[in-house]
Amino acid sequence: MKNNFLYIFLLFLATPLFAQTTDSLTVKKDEKVIVVTDSLLPKEEYNPLAPAKAAFYSAVIPGLGQVYNKKYWKIPIIYAGMAAGIYFYKQQDKDYDSFRNAYKRRLAGYTDDEYYGNGAEPLISNDRLINAQKSAQKNKDLSIVVTVAFYLLNVVDANVDAHLRQYEVSEDLSLVPNFEMNPFNAQTQYGMSLTYSFK
Repeated sequence: MKNNFLYIFLLFLATPLFAQTTDSLTVKKDEKVIVVTDSLLPKEEYNPLAPAKAAFYSAVIPGLGQVYNKKYWKIPIIYAGMAAGIYFYKQQDKDYDSFRNAYKRRLAGYTDDEYYGNGAEPLISNDRLINAQKSAQKNKDLSIVVTVAFYLLNVVDANVDAHLRQYEVSEDLSLVPNFEMNPFNAQTQYGMSLTYSFK
């Protein structure tokens, strides 16, 4: 039994001695690594509840999550989008009421609405008043959708921004392009190298 182990050990020891070698060309690159520490920016502690907090703040008062994330420039965009949706909703609601009241008065037999004009023929027919009501109703619904979309975008933006604010980008992990010259056929080889260094 001892002899078998001795033969196997000698076989493993002698194998590299009798192995064939191939002709190869080795190219060495001299690389210097410069480590720069940024002492001006203090590292924040990771807070797993920060995204939920930012989303909650934005849900309660639109823009408050952006204040929490210190992204103040986003607040006017949020309020402008929501204000535009509310403005167009009110405008379309006013138009809808005007078309509806004129149509109701015509059905009651009155010819004194603003869309009738001074002549015997109306400027806008009853069918056009019905279509105008439908169009105004559709635009009101679209304005509500735009307002709600800006509100939801505000909440999602605060949540995502809080997640990304805590995402650590350090020199430990890097993805860099890699260009090498193949010495055998003198062609460039392209690639990407993912480097992760342990400390």
